[in-house]
Amino acid sequence: MTAEWSQNRADYPLLLLPEDSERTNRPDSSFVRPGSVAAVRSHLDNVLPALESLRSQSFRLAAWGEELARRLARGARLLAAGNGGSAAEAQHLTAELVGRFDGERMPFSAISLHAETSAVTAIANDYGFEELFARQVRAHARSGDVLMLLSTSGRSVNLLRAVETARGLGVTTWALTGTGPNPLAVNCDEAVTIDGPAASAQECHLVALHAICRAFDAEILRQGPWESTPGAGS
Repeated sequence: MTAEWSQNRADYPLLLLPEDSERTNRPDSSFVRPGSVAAVRSHLDNVLPALESLRSQSFRLAAWGEELARRLARGARLLAAGNGGSAAEAQHLTAELVGRFDGERMPFSAISLHAETSAVTAIANDYGFEELFARQVRAHARSGDVLMLLSTSGRSVNLLRAVETARGLGVTTWALTGTGPNPLAVNCDEAVTIDGPAASAQECHLVALHAICRAFDAEILRQGPWESTPGAGS
C-alpha cells in the first residue's frame, strides 16, 4: 500500500458493516461507507414503484408489440431515437429487431436515427441540434412506419420536432417517457409514461422494450414459422 493511499484512508476512515459486506480477494473489501449503502438502497427502492407503474400499462406494451409485428411483416419499418442514455435504449430495440430477441426469426427493418455519426454531426452542424431527428424522419419515414421516441423528461426539442414531421408523413408515433403528462407523451399518438425518478424510468424503459419484443415475437410466431438457423447462438 502506498503512503498516499494510507494517508487517504486515514483522512477518510471506513466503517465495517458485516451485514452489508461481501468479501472478495481484496483485503479491505468488507469495508463500506454507510452513506453508500443508503444511496444504493434508495436507488433500488425507487425502481419498484416505477416498475409497478409500467406493469399497469402491460396492455399497451402488448398492443405495441403486436402492431409492430403486423406492420414490419408487411414491409414497414421502425425508426427510433433518443438522447444520451435513451439513445442507447432505442438502439437496443432496433438491434433486437434487426438481429433477434431470444428466438430465431427473420430480420426486420429498424433504424436508430442517432446511430449514424456522419449524418448526425452533419445535420447538427448545418441545421442545428433541434432538427437532428426531424430531417432524418423526412428522409427515411414512409406512411405506415412507426417512430418510437424515448425520453425520461419528455421535453427534448429534437424529439418534439421529429413528432411534428412524422405527423405530416402519416407515420405513427409512440413515446416512452418518464413521469407524465409531458410534451412528448401528449404530442405522440400513444405513450407509456413511467412514474419515478429519471434513472428509474430509464431502467424501466429497457424492461418495456423487452416486453414489447416478447409480444412482437409471439405475434410473428402466430403468423407463421420462424426461420431456423442450425447451430445459431446468441
